[in-house]
Amino acid sequence: MQEIETPQTMPAPPQTRRAPLWHVVLLDDDDHTYDYVIEMLCAIFRINPRAAFLAAREVDARGRVIVDTTVLERAEFKREQVISYGPDWRIERCKGSMSCVLEPATG
Repeated sequence: MQEIETPQTMPAPPQTRRAPLWHVVLLDDDDHTYDYVIEMLCAIFRINPRAAFLAAREVDARGRVIVDTTVLERAEFKREQVISYGPDWRIERCKGSMSCVLEPATG
């Protein structure tokens, strides 16, 4: 005789785990203009100019701004895009891109 599965004898469904999230954090410096930051954020993160301006203002005021929160692979890709964006042609002393780091998004 075949045993009938009941809710008590059925195997539990597999647990799915979400990938940990990471913050992409843009760091402030004095070698890039607001225009550069806005253009770079619009190009890389596809945000609108108003949101990019608010992020530029925050990085200027606080020294840092979270520009994306995503899975590690995409966060690493976005960080590489930021640090490879190139210098701000508006400032002669500017030698390269802005700094960008990744931080675990806890909580």
